[in-house]
Amino acid sequence: MSAAVSTLRVERASKRFGGLKVFEDVSFSVPAGGVMGVIGPNGAGKTTLINVMCGMLTPTAGRILLDGNDITGRPFHAVSRAGVVRSFQQTNTFRSVSVEENLYRALKFNRLADGESLRMDDLLDEFGLTRHLAEPSDKLPYGHQKMLGLIMTLAARPRFLLLDEPAAGLERRERSNIDRFVDHARKVLGCGVLVVEHDMDLVKRICPHILVLESGRTLAEGPPGDVLARRDVIDAYLGTSAA
Repeated sequence: MSAAVSTLRVERASKRFGGLKVFEDVSFSVPAGGVMGVIGPNGAGKTTLINVMCGMLTPTAGRILLDGNDITGRPFHAVSRAGVVRSFQQTNTFRSVSVEENLYRALKFNRLADGESLRMDDLLDEFGLTRHLAEPSDKLPYGHQKMLGLIMTLAARPRFLLLDEPAAGLERRERSNIDRFVDHARKVLGCGVLVVEHDMDLVKRICPHILVLESGRTLAEGPPGDVLARRDVIDAYLGTSAA
């Protein structure tokens, strides 16, 4: 009998702020090595969902399960060290220190040995960061800062990655970097990846399974080709199926 696949599961989760319902009764799971996209109009609750999954917020109802273990309500740093790591829409680096120091701090966050190799030379080379290791991160072009922030999430040795609009602010020619980054996380490190993104071309390229949130509820879930052809999904994005 094969070993059970590691999973990160959201189980009937809801989040309210006072009388404001952000999302309600949302359930899905992300398997290790899998990629799932979460899409929806602005205000659908996508970033709040990530905040609940990573421990930045506690759900009003429901649970977050890591390999069947309840991590609901555990603090952000504890969830990260357990292996659930998130990125942010904006660049998220230590701006005044070097690229190399940024990566070192990401390793130390997860209490890894001082001398442990980053084992990310290929990624650093691929995204043009190797020649900038000694430079402060705030001196890098935006695209390089963005990729450095994403590589730092891998330095924290995640089991599951939650990517909040990883392509935001990138030029179109730079967005294929996200494809390669997710491929590395999935194939080399075995991470399960959840991607919140508005770039539908990117979503269709990298996500074999997507979930659509609309007004805080699950509108559709399944393969992108099937989901994005649904009239109610088109309505949610365009306001009318006739459009």
